[in-house]
Amino acid sequence: MRNKRGCPVALIGVIIAAFVLLATPALAANAGFEEIRISNGAEAPLTIGVWYPTDASETEQRLDGFTQNVAPRAAVAGSGLPFVVFSHGGGGGYESHYDTALALAHAGFVVAAVSHAGDTHDDQSQVLKLWRRPAQLRRLVSYMLEQWPHHDQLDGRRIGAFGFSNGGFTVLVAAGGIPDLGKIGPYCQTNPDHDLCRALKQAGIDPHLGGEVPSDAWAADPRIKAAVVAAPAFGFAFVNGGLEKVRIPIQLWRAADDRHQPAPWYEEPVRAGLPNPPEYHVVTGAGHYDFLPPCGPRLAAVAPQICADPPGFDRAGFHQRFDADVTRFFRTNLN
Repeated sequence: MRNKRGCPVALIGVIIAAFVLLATPALAANAGFEEIRISNGAEAPLTIGVWYPTDASETEQRLDGFTQNVAPRAAVAGSGLPFVVFSHGGGGGYESHYDTALALAHAGFVVAAVSHAGDTHDDQSQVLKLWRRPAQLRRLVSYMLEQWPHHDQLDGRRIGAFGFSNGGFTVLVAAGGIPDLGKIGPYCQTNPDHDLCRALKQAGIDPHLGGEVPSDAWAADPRIKAAVVAAPAFGFAFVNGGLEKVRIPIQLWRAADDRHQPAPWYEEPVRAGLPNPPEYHVVTGAGHYDFLPPCGPRLAAVAPQICADPPGFDRAGFHQRFDADVTRFFRTNLN
């Protein structure tokens, strides 16, 4: 069969398919994984998890409280690969969104996730020094581009960022956001029963930061070209123009039943403050921690707060859709 110009329809299909392949990351059957440590200036090294496409065989591996099927320290498949850096929530670690990292690796992306020193499950000594987090994320981007042994297989023009809760705040700063942490104190005076304020009080942390914030705290990373932000913490700190310099595409997620970060203090100010409307998703029935992967029995026993779902909510089913939407967004915006 030929079209009106006499060109075989089958040939047109081959041409279109070729353009599609050129415009999207190469697919790999499996995901490789490695844990590494990178320099963090005068402090102890940062711990990093890296997922990537590989043709090697996968095996089941323990990953803190989770298990994953990966090929440890296998060869990286492909070249010109886009990559995404991950920033976890408060008290988490680089493994906190391993399932989303795996989905991206299977789709041809490299993912590098950092455990933020001073705000992990075993060390929250610097939890309100939020300016440390974007600096650590910049170190990670630089390491991946310049020192990672496979950096020549990356495309430095196609870099994304993913962040949840405190990590969402981190990614917004990396994208150009300038928060006012002086708003935390008044917020907690008005809302002393909110989880954030109760946690700070219990930890003996003064929410009134005063002049502690360094003058160069909020440096953007222009290498990041698109970002996914889920349930961003401290959204109220970005009001009054704090997000006006964020011009990259943003995918914004909100849990409709988020009692940890209740409306209208978090996603709403972010959505309203972005100069370009984000791709916005509200997850019906979800709580704050449903952006974390489903828990196994062992993790559920030691961390019931993050593992318990609202009645009737299917976290596993949601994550299949969530991971697919995140992957689609990065494919579209890192082309």
